Amino acid sequence: MKKMSYRSVGPGAALVTVVLLSVVGAQAPEPKPAFQGQTDAPAPAKPSSPIAVQTVAGGLTGAWAFAFLPDGSLLVTQNSGTMRVVRSNGVVSAPLAGLPPVKSVAAQGLHDVVLDPEFSRNRILYFTYFAPPRGEAPATWPIEFFYERVWTTPFAERRTMDLGTERVARARLSEDNSRLEDVEVLAEGVERNIVLAPDGTMFVLGADRFRFYDSDLDGVGHDFTDNPDIRRNFTGRAIRINRDGSIPKDNPWLTRATVLRETYAHGFKDPEGAAIHPQTRELWALDHGPQGGDEINIARKGRNYGWPVIGYGVNYGPARAPIRGGETQRPGMEQPLYYWDPVIAPSGVILYTGALFPAWKGSLLIAGMSPQDLPGGNITRVTVRNERVTGEERLALPPTYWRDIRQGPDGAVYLLKGGANGAIVKLTPK
Repeated sequence: MKKMSYRSVGPGAALVTVVLLSVVGAQAPEPKPAFQGQTDAPAPAKPSSPIAVQTVAGGLTGAWAFAFLPDGSLLVTQNSGTMRVVRSNGVVSAPLAGLPPVKSVAAQGLHDVVLDPEFSRNRILYFTYFAPPRGEAPATWPIEFFYERVWTTPFAERRTMDLGTERVARARLSEDNSRLEDVEVLAEGVERNIVLAPDGTMFVLGADRFRFYDSDLDGVGHDFTDNPDIRRNFTGRAIRINRDGSIPKDNPWLTRATVLRETYAHGFKDPEGAAIHPQTRELWALDHGPQGGDEINIARKGRNYGWPVIGYGVNYGPARAPIRGGETQRPGMEQPLYYWDPVIAPSGVILYTGALFPAWKGSLLIAGMSPQDLPGGNITRVTVRNERVTGEERLALPPTYWRDIRQGPDGAVYLLKGGANGAIVKLTPK
C-alpha cells in the first residue's frame, strides 16, 4: 500500500501531523495526467554536486519565514506571533515590539515577511498574519477550534462565527531593529505569501477559506461551488494591490460588483510558496494540495485554478475519497504545469538566479514539509523549459520539516526549519 502524508485533519490546513504507513479501505485510482510530463519527471541529466550544510542559528520554535536585512542579519517570523532578528553571528534577539495581536490556530498565525525594495532608505516591510476577533486576546489555540468545532456547526450559524481575520500589513522597522512602527493593514482575506512585482504592485496569496462557503461540512449538502463568484471570493486566491493598499486600475474583476476588487486569480487550495519568474515576470505559485495533488501553477490574471471542483488529490481520510466528483479537468479551469502524487508538502519556493550554484540557475528550488515521504531528502529541484517541467531531483540533504527557502545576497541558498527545533541553515557548494 502507498504511504501517504496527512498534513492536517481538515480541508484548509497545511500541517504535517500524521503519517500513515498503510491504508485500510478503498483507495481512489491514480489520476491520469492531462498531458505528457505533467507529473513524474525524470531526474536531470546531470545531478547536483555535493552540498555543504551550515547551521546559522537555532532556537526558532515555530519559524515560518525570513528576510535578509541590509546589515547582514535576518528578520524571522514565528507562527505564534513574534518576529526576531538573527545576527550574522547567530545571536537571536528578543521578540520585536509593536506587532499587532496575532491568533495562532492550525496553520494560521504570523506568516510571511518581505522588505520593500527601498528598505535601506524607508525601512518599510510587509507581513501577513491572522488577527484575533475584536476583544479576543492574542493566543495559541488548539487546532480543533479552527476545524472540528467549525465542521459540526450548521452553515447559517457558522456565518455568524468570528474566528479571526487574515490580513496583510506594512510597517517600519525601527533603526535599532527592535520594534515595528506605523503598522497599517493593507488588505484582508489572505495570509500566506507576499511577492513584490516589478511594476510596483504586490501579490498576496491566501488559503481556501472553506468556512465561508462549504456547507457540505455540516451535512446540509448544498453545493455553493456552482456560483463562480463565491469561488472567486473564498477559495484560495492571489490578490493584487498597490504597495499602499490601493487597487490597481487593471485588476480583472473591477466591472463585476460581486467579486472582491483585489482578486487577481483564484481556485487554489493553499498556495504556500510563490515567486516572480526573472525573465517572464509572471507569478509562479505552489499549491499545497490535500492527499496528493500538490501543484506548480503560473497564476495569471483572471484565471481559475480549479479548487475545489477539480484536482489531482483526494480528500483526507483513509478511504481517499475523490474531491467533489473526482474530476481532474473542466473547461474554463487551468491545468497545473506539474503535480505530485504522493505529495511533497511544498512550502517555500525560489527561482534560483545566483552564480554560486551554476547548474541550478533557472531551476525552481522547493522546500518540503513531508520528510517521511521523500527518500533522499525533501528539497526538490525542478528544471523547466518553455513552461514545461523537464526534470526533478531530490537534493541530498537531511530530511526534516523545511518551512521556507530564500536565495541570499551572496548566492547561497538559505533554508528555514520549522517546528519545535526551528533553525536557519545555509547551503553552499562543497
